[in-house]
Amino acid sequence: MENIPIFDRQIEKILRYELLTVNEVELLCEKAQELFIKEPNVVCVHAPVTVCGDTHGQFPDLVEVFKIAGICPNINILLLGDYVDRGFYSVENVSCLIALKVRFPDRVTLLRGNHESKQITQVYGFYDECLRKYGDTKVWNLFTKLFDNLPIGALIENEILCLHGGLSPTINRITEIESLNRFEEIPSDGPLCDLMWSDPDEKDGWGMSPREFSTKQIVICDLYFFVWPFYLLKIGAGHIFGKDITAKFNRKNQISLIARAHQLIMDGYNLTHNESLVTLFTAPNYCMRSGNKGALMQVDDKLNHTFIQFEMSKENNNKIVHDRPPDFLF
Repeated sequence: MENIPIFDRQIEKILRYELLTVNEVELLCEKAQELFIKEPNVVCVHAPVTVCGDTHGQFPDLVEVFKIAGICPNINILLLGDYVDRGFYSVENVSCLIALKVRFPDRVTLLRGNHESKQITQVYGFYDECLRKYGDTKVWNLFTKLFDNLPIGALIENEILCLHGGLSPTINRITEIESLNRFEEIPSDGPLCDLMWSDPDEKDGWGMSPREFSTKQIVICDLYFFVWPFYLLKIGAGHIFGKDITAKFNRKNQISLIARAHQLIMDGYNLTHNESLVTLFTAPNYCMRSGNKGALMQVDDKLNHTFIQFEMSKENNNKIVHDRPPDFLF
């Protein structure tokens, strides 16, 4: 790639907590789109690999992950989505990950999460952060357009399926994920929505999700040039699914483990469904008040998986930690 030195300089700049210029972001997103559009819906990933859950704009904690696990090109890394919203550094967080993807495309795999969405980012922080840091919405538009190209799953050595959310009652085989059209805004229902929003449950079978699909719609009237925000609420984004569903899906697809993110876990990770499903959460002290640990999963070349827990970066240590998670966790 003729622009390799440019992207090396971009990574160095971001790691110094310096914002990329709009032109730099535009070039970065253009090169990244060329890569993502060629990737299948479910990317094949080779071990050894480090797997991370939600990072949610907590860039100092992403840097902490690099200190713990290493940084490309020294490692393979797979992230399960939700790079933006909630934290104070969504711009830096997503800029760094996209720059690493462009610089080391065979080492970095980035999946889409439910927050990689125009609708969701208008409500939960990324839109406002881009506006505050750049003065307009161009950077937000560049990144959210890019989000529509992100793959939606990964398969580590044909053995571990990685998704952001969970399973769908309309999908029985991994090959069926490949047939979905992912190049669009995440819909409010259907299989693509389920893959982004569903959660495991202790009860067997399928159930309606208690999650709220909240979006702020922006309607612009060309005649009067005003912006009118209003909110829509949909109860039941995605589904909940039991250990019997996970066991059946894993058996049909001859896999041993599903790795997913999407839920705050106080210990950073949680093995459930007879240890056939793991939830990873890589944003410690989520929203600067939850008091949770972050965790990542390392898969070696024999497909053994181990978990590393870590605390919030010292750069954020002066924030108050409350005893319980905030009520608005998404």
